[in-house]
Amino acid sequence: MTEPAVRTPIGPLADGEWHRLHPASPLLRGGLVLIAVLGFVLANLRERIVEVFVLFFAPGAEAPGETPDFGGDWAEDPVTGLVARGLIGWALLGLVVVIVLVVLAFWFAWRMHTFRVTDEALEVRSGILFRSHRSARLDRIQGINIARPVFARIFGAAKLDVSVAGQSGNVDLSYLGSAQADRLRGDLLRLASGARRQEPGAPGDTETVVAAGADASGVAQPESGAPSVVDRAGTVVGRRVDEFLSPELDPDLAPPESVVRLPLPRVIASALLGGSMIWLVAIIVIIVVALTTGTLWMLFTFVPAAIGVVSYLWSRITGSLRYSIAGTRDGVRIGSGLLSTANQTIPPGRVHAIEASQWLLWRAFGWWTVRVNVAGQSVAQAGDAARRTLVLPVGTADDVRRVIGLLAPDAFDDLVPLLDAGLAGTGPATGFTSAPRRAAWIRPFSWRRIGIAVEGGTAVLRSGWLLRRLAFVPLARMQSVAVAAGPVRRGLRLESLRIHTVAGPIAPEVPALDRADAAAAFTAIAAEAVDRALRDRTDRWGVEHAS
Repeated sequence: MTEPAVRTPIGPLADGEWHRLHPASPLLRGGLVLIAVLGFVLANLRERIVEVFVLFFAPGAEAPGETPDFGGDWAEDPVTGLVARGLIGWALLGLVVVIVLVVLAFWFAWRMHTFRVTDEALEVRSGILFRSHRSARLDRIQGINIARPVFARIFGAAKLDVSVAGQSGNVDLSYLGSAQADRLRGDLLRLASGARRQEPGAPGDTETVVAAGADASGVAQPESGAPSVVDRAGTVVGRRVDEFLSPELDPDLAPPESVVRLPLPRVIASALLGGSMIWLVAIIVIIVVALTTGTLWMLFTFVPAAIGVVSYLWSRITGSLRYSIAGTRDGVRIGSGLLSTANQTIPPGRVHAIEASQWLLWRAFGWWTVRVNVAGQSVAQAGDAARRTLVLPVGTADDVRRVIGLLAPDAFDDLVPLLDAGLAGTGPATGFTSAPRRAAWIRPFSWRRIGIAVEGGTAVLRSGWLLRRLAFVPLARMQSVAVAAGPVRRGLRLESLRIHTVAGPIAPEVPALDRADAAAAFTAIAAEAVDRALRDRTDRWGVEHAS
């Protein structure tokens, strides 16, 4: 029998009314675009700008109105042409007009961009000329990410991104007040859990949802008898400093201690021992050869490639700083970042697959990385969206166990006996159905490691040699299971077994099993998946269930 959903107090941004974003949103969205464009222009014209202004205005230069001789065709150099024709003032005025128009456009976009949270959905209305109205069902939320770029943190703002099942289904609220973004995330997760909103003033509603002297955006408002402007400015500065120094995971919402700690030397060493470093060394060798042999045309291809690899390594290191992971009542909270920070919450019942993998060069140190498949995240996505599937950048076997305990708490006790053999074991192991010796014909290096087990409603698949993999698939959320055998496998009486999940970086597969073992695993997984799916209620974790 299902108990009624518990009631919970809801904050001011989830009261069912329409709200606007943070007042600094036009500046944070349009201003950053202008800064990027201005930086691009200055980077490409800096030498000409300096040359023109220094020579034109320096003592002893030609008299005003005379054209200094810089050489070259002025028609092909806009900066020189503007100065030579006395149009620099008009050019600056035109630039100011363009900036004002862009800022006004973003301001109008902010005015027309509103959102509201009902009991069933998050709705967003936006657009100036072409209006759009999006509605994202709360029970389809797969995770909520809060990003705080360093520029936005100066204004006390944060970007809230709601991942919804389905491609291109994410809802982006850029920007909200930093504290209000945290509160709104909690409200969305509680409503998504099946909890019902508690009416204002109802018994038990003891939370203060808006601090005195602040509006729904977290912006201080003047009051009668309020402190002076100087005092308020000092308070704002102090609050911003506290935000920069505060932990990424709110101690009131998550345990103060992360279950995993990443030492900085391990983060740096793991990046330098990764596969990207091999590419970087190869590119540097090619650049050196190009310089010594005089084939300079190769530099146009490989120097940008080297810069890209270095940028990737740098972002991998900085993205793992201040890493923390902890369990909360609304899911697993993962945070990281130094100046620009990000944290996401993965609600219960949203993880479709977990994979611990170990690169060959990490094996001597016992390091692993953990990724997940979550609906709404594609394997083809790049940048922040792809990084959200990475829940443990680099950790030990003990760290992997702690993370899996957070991501699959209901099945963890049943999986403990399989973890050691699954992470580093090879050959026959208790609980695993392993590949026969003849599988060495198609997997000469990894056939001893291939195996599959089903325990606690979870399929456990291990494989790989150059990159060891151990995948966990909750059968309640798998999409389908398939066995396949090409002519070579049929001749060896082998079959491969693959479990299909939502799109993501994990493709759980056992590349070679005895034909009879593959058929038995297929039957067992298909039958248990149906039974588990019928009984699974983890996606409504805010509702108490009783038989």
